[in-house]
Amino acid sequence: MRALVIGASGGIGSALVAGYAARGAEVIGLSRHADGLDLTDEPSIAALIGGLEPPFHRIIVATGALELDGRPPEKTLRALESPGLAAQFALNAVGPILVLKHALRLMPRDAGVRFAALSARVGSIGDNALGGWYGYRAAKAALNQLLHTAAIEVARSHPQAVIAALHPGHVATPLSLKYGGALPSYPPETAAARLIAVLDGLTPAQSGGFFDYAGRAIPW
Repeated sequence: MRALVIGASGGIGSALVAGYAARGAEVIGLSRHADGLDLTDEPSIAALIGGLEPPFHRIIVATGALELDGRPPEKTLRALESPGLAAQFALNAVGPILVLKHALRLMPRDAGVRFAALSARVGSIGDNALGGWYGYRAAKAALNQLLHTAAIEVARSHPQAVIAALHPGHVATPLSLKYGGALPSYPPETAAARLIAVLDGLTPAQSGGFFDYAGRAIPW
């Protein structure tokens, strides 16, 4: 099996690379830090993914950010600014779906290929009881819709494929701990193992869904 991890230098991304390697997979990791992969710049995505040879059986986009350009998550309407909202959408929604656009040629049509991007429970509209975090919430909700829409299209050419939005839970990375409050957190290695297991367990009938680290469906 061959696996591709986008965002491989981050906490979850590096743990996913190690997790797949420990399972005997051939793993390629790409990141902005090591490879210059900029998810807000489509030519960057096209160039790096375009240089890879198929097939890949697992592709995971393990990127995302709560803070961008020094802007913390917005707590009120007064804090909303157009550049901040645009930056959230560019990184957390547009970037991952552009990865799928350019990675589709790497995905075998006749095998159980899996593509996932890290979403977040706060992107659920039905589960939103607290408000706040406008840009991040909206960008993750948009990502969920983009992946769901893509799953419908990809199923026509790749009937065994699964495309999923995955919520990793509260992972013990510096930025997550800054905003996680009293929530229990898990090491990146634990989060990665759970995500790998969930992705392996999904079926084509579940493609386009939104799932947490235990494989439970999250409301849209």
